[in-house]
Amino acid sequence: MAASPPPTPNLGAAGFLVVPNGPLRAAVDGKALAIVAFLCLAATAASAATTASGQRSALQVIWTWSPLLLQGFVFNLVISAAAMIIGTAAGMPLGIAQTSAWRPVRAVSWILTQFFRNSPWLVLLFLCMFLLPFRVTVFGVTIPLPDWLKAIFGFALPVMANVSEIVRGAIQSVPTSQWESAESLGFTRRQTLAQIILPQCLKRMLPPWMNLYSLITMSTVNASVVGVSEMITLTNDVLAAEGSRPALLAPLYGFALVCFFLYCYPIARWTQSLESRFNVKA
Repeated sequence: MAASPPPTPNLGAAGFLVVPNGPLRAAVDGKALAIVAFLCLAATAASAATTASGQRSALQVIWTWSPLLLQGFVFNLVISAAAMIIGTAAGMPLGIAQTSAWRPVRAVSWILTQFFRNSPWLVLLFLCMFLLPFRVTVFGVTIPLPDWLKAIFGFALPVMANVSEIVRGAIQSVPTSQWESAESLGFTRRQTLAQIILPQCLKRMLPPWMNLYSLITMSTVNASVVGVSEMITLTNDVLAAEGSRPALLAPLYGFALVCFFLYCYPIARWTQSLESRFNVKA
C-alpha cells in the first residue's frame, strides 16, 4: 500500500501558518508571552547593576528617556500609516490594471508592480532620499520636502506594489461565473468591478493588507539609516547622551523591540483570526 502524503500546512492569505485553536495555539501564545517575559527580566536584571561611579542603571535611563523614545515610536507609526494610505491609494488601481482587458495596460502595470515589489526596500528609501528635491515650487509657492516625507514616499512604493498584487489575486480568485452572470445582465466591465467583484474581494484583501501594514511598521526603523528622527535614531541619541555605555545597548534596543512586538503581535493575531473567520485560503 502506498504511503499517504504528509498533510499540507494551512497557510493563510497573509503568508502565515494558521494555527488552529487548541494545545498548539496555546503553545504558540505561550512562547510569545515567554519572549516578552524574558526581555522584561533581562532589562530588569541589567537595570539592577550600577557602576561603581554611581551612574544610573539601565531601568532608570529607560524611565528617564521613555517619553522621548515613545514619541519616536509614535513617529514610526505615523510613517507606516501614511505610507499605507498612499501606497494603498496607488496600488489598488494598479492591481485593477493588471486584470485589464487591454494587453498594453496589463503589461505596464505588471512591470511596475514586479519592479517595486522585488526591489530592496532600503534601496527604494535611499533613492527617494537622494532623487527627490529638498523643495518643490508649485504656482509660485515653495513646498519643502523634509526627510520624513521622503521616507514616507520611499515606504509607499513597496506598499503600492504589494497592494497591487493583493488586489490582482483577490480579483482573480472570484469565480468566472460572477463575470459571466454580470455580462448576461448587461453590466459593463467597470460596473461589474465596482458593484460585484470588488465588494467580494474586500474580505480576501483585508488579512494580507493588515499583514503588510505590520511589515511596514517594523521596516520603518530603516528610516534611521537616512537620518529620520524615529525611535531607533532617538535610541542612538540617548546612548550618546549617556556616554555610549555598552551596558545600555541591550536594554535600550530591547525596549524598542518590546514596543514594536507589543504593537505588531496583536495585528498578526487579528490577521489570523480574520483569515479563519472569512475562511481565506492562500
